[in-house]
Amino acid sequence: MGGEKVKQMKCKKYPKRDAIKNYFPMPNEIFHLGLNAGEIALYAFLLKCEDRKTFKCYPSYRTIGRALNISKNTVKKYVDNLCAKRLIDIAYTDIYTKDGKKLNGNLMYTIRPIQEAIDYELEKLYEKKELERRKAEIEKKFNKYMRSENEDAR
Repeated sequence: MGGEKVKQMKCKKYPKRDAIKNYFPMPNEIFHLGLNAGEIALYAFLLKCEDRKTFKCYPSYRTIGRALNISKNTVKKYVDNLCAKRLIDIAYTDIYTKDGKKLNGNLMYTIRPIQEAIDYELEKLYEKKELERRKAEIEKKFNKYMRSENEDAR
């Protein structure tokens, strides 16, 4: 009889969850874009908050900071980095008080398609390789010129 009770408790150890309500999709490509752990955490938090139809959300720096246990300055730094890497866009919003005063609202975050960030990263990589190739070509010409100058000086 005691064994049955233990068996029942084991079955109830993990509550059943609704996958649609309690989870959100995270693109695998996010781990190949050179983000640090804080940037990935912020991106994941924005995905959790976003409206799945509009791809927008409005959490404040304070809300994000509390959720991720980081300062508002660090939140701003990570937001700027995600914008620069073309993962998100931000827009400023306004709110109006009952007496008609206009105040700054929270930022509106728009999650961009992951493919745009991948394409941007590949474009940067290509530009870097192209610069390295040009630099090597110039160095080769310079070395050739210096050899000919040295031979002429003899």
